[in-house]
Amino acid sequence: MRLDDFIEDFQRDEAAEKRRLAEEKSYEITEYLDGVEREFQQAVQGDSMFGSTAPEVFVGRSGYPNVSTGVLSPMGGDADAADFATSGEWYQQGYGIDDVLQRRTGMLNSTRSAKVDVSDVWDGFVGTQREVAIADHPVDVEVGLDGTPDIDLSLDDISTPTGPRARATNADLAENPHVPRPVEKTLEDDDWAAEGAMTYLYRRGFDVYDINTILSAGALGQGHERRLVPTRWSITAVDDTVGKYLRGGLQHSDTVDEVSVWTNEYMGNRYWVILAPGQWEFELVEMKAPESVWNPAADDYYLASAHEGWEGRTGYVEETAGAYYASRLAVLEHLHERDRQAKALVLREVTDEYWAPVGVWQVREGVRHAFDGEHGVAESFRDALDAVLPAVPVPLGRLRRKSNLVAGLQTSISDF
Repeated sequence: MRLDDFIEDFQRDEAAEKRRLAEEKSYEITEYLDGVEREFQQAVQGDSMFGSTAPEVFVGRSGYPNVSTGVLSPMGGDADAADFATSGEWYQQGYGIDDVLQRRTGMLNSTRSAKVDVSDVWDGFVGTQREVAIADHPVDVEVGLDGTPDIDLSLDDISTPTGPRARATNADLAENPHVPRPVEKTLEDDDWAAEGAMTYLYRRGFDVYDINTILSAGALGQGHERRLVPTRWSITAVDDTVGKYLRGGLQHSDTVDEVSVWTNEYMGNRYWVILAPGQWEFELVEMKAPESVWNPAADDYYLASAHEGWEGRTGYVEETAGAYYASRLAVLEHLHERDRQAKALVLREVTDEYWAPVGVWQVREGVRHAFDGEHGVAESFRDALDAVLPAVPVPLGRLRRKSNLVAGLQTSISDF
């Protein structure tokens, strides 16, 4: 598709989508939380709760190496537990922010304090948690509780929100979980480093969501080094490790032969992806709206960026944090399917429609699905950027001062 036609079509779609989002936007989650305590009281029988648990666990990072570790259990007896676990299916189902928050507040986080060293721990509360994490379907558990839950909503820009928390006295499996053979293989090999085990599972068709849960439960890595990994850390670790694996596989691939522009919008986040011929290079630039939850005190957009060249990065990304690794993974997956490498620029506009953080998964899925639809073709990277600029909220001069890739373009006084 010609780039000008692509941009024009997007702008029409964007206006209609914005009107739809404005009509559907909901702040009912506060009222919903009022009903969570009643739901909890109905689900609890005496001092225990029985129900299906999603194949997902949560590990906190406060107090490391002694952390809070939990089993997440839907409180509704007739709930489809798999629907409560973070996955790319949420994007496919068109879930909005309120849909995600309602699902997460509908799960009880039954927690215990534990040491992160779990190399030989397969019994007790932590053992049950690990069994839940490596199973390939939701597992029935019975959880003993001590006291009433803390009706709170824990929000994070990387991990998915968690809802009510209650201290667990014990947790027992009510059925024997089925563990996929590839996961059994990684557990049986005590000499297999975590990075290699992660890429092995990815090659066997496990998505990063599954691998993150298994890693977080301390079920990957060399036997003597297996530890619980805080959920926030494990999400980024998996995105980074799988991304490096995919990047390594493209080092001898041909480059793309044209400049292409892709776009998507999800949960008030707008994404523009520009791919251009050349050796692998990647950059994410985030633009956060003023007077939003992300940039509340400012009267202008806040810009953050991170960049890597052919050799990758040597240090952790601070400014864009987990969004960098999630968006990079999405771009690398697309290029891996094409067996091509490219220079890639991702522009992310965080609008005030993104009114509550739901985790970095929405960045990953937003960029992944940017490649689903039509795209525009430009004569050059500069032409692509010129076409995109009217749709982004900051001028070229500001982008140039923040972006390595944009800074490489020839400057004219009109850019400022």
